[in-house]
Amino acid sequence: APLAGSAPRRGTASSWGRCAKQQAGGGGSCSARGSAAGEIIQSSKKVLALLQKGHPTFMPTLAIVQASGEDLVQEVNQNFAKEIGLHVVHICLPQGSSEDEIVGEILRLNEDPTVHGVALHLSENAYSNKILNAVKPEKDVDGVSDVNLGRLVRGDTYNCSISPTASAVMELLEKLVKTVDGKKVLLVGTCGPLEASLQCLLQRKGAMTMSCQWKTQQLQSKLHQADVVVVGSTKPKEIPVSWIRPGTTIVSCYPDFLSGEHGYGQDLKYSNQSAIEAVGPLTIAMRMQNMVKTSERWIRSQQYREWNLHCLKLQPLSPVPSDIEISRGQSPKAVDVLAKEIGLLADEIEIYGQTKAKVRLSLLERLKDQPDGKYILVAGITPTPLGEGKSTVTIGLVQALTAHLNVNSFACLRQPSQGPTFGVKGGAAGGGYAQVIPMEEFNLHLTGDIHAITAANNLLAAAVDARILHESTQSDKALYNRLVPVVNGVREFSSIQLARLKRLGINKTDPGTLTADEISKFVRLDIDPSTITWQRVLDTNDRFLRKITIGQANTEKGFFRQAQFDIAVASEIMAILALTTSLADMKERLGKMVVANDKNGQPVTAEDLGVTGALAVLMKDAIKPTLMQTLEGTPVFVHAGPFANIAHGNSSVLADKIALKLVGEGGFVVTEAGFGADIGMEKFFNIKCRASGLVPSVVVLVATVRALKMHGGGPNVTAGAPLKKEYTEENLQLVADGCCNLQKQIQIAQLFGVPVVVALNVFKTDSHAEVDLVCEIAKQSGAFDAVPCNHWSAGGRGAVELAQAVRKAASQENSFKYLYNLEVR
Repeated sequence: APLAGSAPRRGTASSWGRCAKQQAGGGGSCSARGSAAGEIIQSSKKVLALLQKGHPTFMPTLAIVQASGEDLVQEVNQNFAKEIGLHVVHICLPQGSSEDEIVGEILRLNEDPTVHGVALHLSENAYSNKILNAVKPEKDVDGVSDVNLGRLVRGDTYNCSISPTASAVMELLEKLVKTVDGKKVLLVGTCGPLEASLQCLLQRKGAMTMSCQWKTQQLQSKLHQADVVVVGSTKPKEIPVSWIRPGTTIVSCYPDFLSGEHGYGQDLKYSNQSAIEAVGPLTIAMRMQNMVKTSERWIRSQQYREWNLHCLKLQPLSPVPSDIEISRGQSPKAVDVLAKEIGLLADEIEIYGQTKAKVRLSLLERLKDQPDGKYILVAGITPTPLGEGKSTVTIGLVQALTAHLNVNSFACLRQPSQGPTFGVKGGAAGGGYAQVIPMEEFNLHLTGDIHAITAANNLLAAAVDARILHESTQSDKALYNRLVPVVNGVREFSSIQLARLKRLGINKTDPGTLTADEISKFVRLDIDPSTITWQRVLDTNDRFLRKITIGQANTEKGFFRQAQFDIAVASEIMAILALTTSLADMKERLGKMVVANDKNGQPVTAEDLGVTGALAVLMKDAIKPTLMQTLEGTPVFVHAGPFANIAHGNSSVLADKIALKLVGEGGFVVTEAGFGADIGMEKFFNIKCRASGLVPSVVVLVATVRALKMHGGGPNVTAGAPLKKEYTEENLQLVADGCCNLQKQIQIAQLFGVPVVVALNVFKTDSHAEVDLVCEIAKQSGAFDAVPCNHWSAGGRGAVELAQAVRKAASQENSFKYLYNLEVR
């Protein structure tokens, strides 16, 4: 009698499908294999319940991509998953779908954050390497990717998914033969991931494995030698049963093989006394177990990760080369490497080239329970036109903390405007051996945030003038038809328009029910052109655009007015970007921007113009901070920009919040306030801290001997002109007289209840006596400490003393308070 014939696949699936459904439902018995599947299901159910106890909102989701006709197998998947508490998404592709179509669906699921596992059910000839390796390893519940197979071979079973079929075979053999140690196991008709997994698992248990296909010439000899035969595909009809030695244990990995429904199993069992088992239900149970393990790994991956930062070495030269030479002389790490080192997940970054990446705001939700680090503000005394080095101190401080004291730290900086970059001030990447690199990319374009603000700002400006033109040239009916057009025979209000109707006191939702008076109120903003405050912007110093006349084309029908261009970073949208806490919050703030008054003196907002959604879309990527690095390979966030109409001039709340989570409880986030302390520091406390709810730990107040001499009565300092001798020669009296400015800034910070560390940015023209005098006066004036810094010439090593002082000050009890409440008028 033949060993077995080819049985219809669907019929065989129903055989073990009924058994599996019965097992999942908890009723009846289903032989040894059913019992084993039930044990796996119950065990997995308990593990998942424990996981969800600690994460009650977590719902693990398995996506099964099917391009074959095995509907009953999918029913078993659903039943087992339901019993455990897993959610299954079943994606049915047409039979005969191309490789690229299947891969495209897999890649979509890879990027879907709500999907935690992916399994494939395809026709036999569809399993190509391209498809198998398209599945992201961490979502590969069937263990088919090369990455998971490699981990299995290396013995890293804790971090990999093992083929459910291979696991089911091992589970059955443990029950049937107790141990495979020393046994000869023949794998017939297996291939690919299954064959590799079985060989690895069997050999690790001490079995001697052989592998062959059905057409192998020595098949009969190998079958006679085997103690155990594992069958991976349908047996040809011409293979006789006599080739298998009596007493051989046979395990089928293929639903068509030895189906009890067709009697082949009974024939073999009684003629050869061989034990025959199939892995059908147990395989599905093992897949679900893999899904639970994948869920465990996913939850672990979402938790805070310790940094594994590899800092870059510096070899400072003397004399110090130019900033651009230093920047180009250091090779930065790839940004994805840096991201991984500081605990960012692969799907939390969007890479822009080799050295920049946007960081997604989803990180805040992932690390919401992670304690924040310490929050350090770098401010400065009233500066000279040359600047006193706040950005350089910020970079030097984080390089010292992380590269030299092994403390997690993040610098949060503003993106420089193109205007000052090409003007006298220059870039804002720091200087000397305390820089953000690459310097050119930091100072120019970056990831396009300022361009996005320019586009959004000018879209709103265009909408203002266009609305005035249309209202002055069209009837109420024409305006209404333009604003609420008939689309496919239907006229509907948008959500923005419904909100405007509500503000007008019109509680109607059907466009056809408005009266003529209500239509007039709805369509006419009646903007008074003389009250328009919203200007166009450009990120270039172009003095000839400071006052212009717009609307001189014939198409504007005589509507022209005086207007102006501001620098792009002075846009209110920049101020909003810096203060926003989420995309929804930003959209709400954008809608409230006042652009003008109407002829009754009432404010007109962006929401009234109906462009809030468009502005938010233009800003959807700009809201994400940009990750870069310092010369010593420590992380930096670059976000928002300077000026913002002098509203606050600080970098973004979002960058600070994300950085505070990433550094961890013992880490430091160092951010910089714009302008002098009397503007930047106070606006940081009064505006930014109110918006964020964050509490500063220390103020680092940057000072220079040069600036103090100027405040003490020294001659004016002019950019581009040589310094007068008062600044290049020792003059203790000028320094002492000028320290009143430093003293006042220390007192202001103390009023807010924040300890102050003075960072004296040392220049080669400063004498030791001048440096000592400044530090002494600063301490006498109430500073926690005052430290000379040489980071410009020595990198982080030159700011180690400053870093140590900041750590000590941050450990002091903080009594931060606001100096006024918002209700004061």
